[in-house]
Amino acid sequence: MNNVYIHPTAEVSSNAQIGDGCKIWNQAQIRENAKLGNNCIISKNVYVDAGVQIGSGVKIQNNVNIYHGVTIEDDVFLGPSMTFTNDRFPRAFQSDFQVVPTVVKHGASIGANATIRCGVTIGMYAMVACGSVVTKDVPPHALVAGNPAKQIGWVCVCGNRLDDSGKCPVCGKTPMQK
Repeated sequence: MNNVYIHPTAEVSSNAQIGDGCKIWNQAQIRENAKLGNNCIISKNVYVDAGVQIGSGVKIQNNVNIYHGVTIEDDVFLGPSMTFTNDRFPRAFQSDFQVVPTVVKHGASIGANATIRCGVTIGMYAMVACGSVVTKDVPPHALVAGNPAKQIGWVCVCGNRLDDSGKCPVCGKTPMQK
């Protein structure tokens, strides 16, 4: 591990794999067999469960929970206090629940306080608005909002909403998805 910073109050399992250039801030917990790529930022009070896979260049804001069964690809942004689930039928007395996998594809962004139900895929460069509850797959470049989240538009790789012609008014690109 080169140039890795781990705050003294963070708990990082000796069985976790931490990529070069990662920064893990106060009160974060990284469990056994979790794997972080290079140059990730794990902010205050983030929980990364056992076996979670996180790509490179991922930015995770304060108070995010990433449970077993979640895979985060490269260059993903996870906003403050968003959370994932991993059990479709949770019961306190159930000890043999089935973990349902969730995938967040390259370059996607999930806003503050969003909840992602297990078993969904968030597509490449998709954007989930703050406070949304995602219960089904989100296509690449889709902008979703609400509870349950519904598609309300398309976004560019740069993050801006596409106009009616499918072109980004900021960078001028037309994503292949549209």
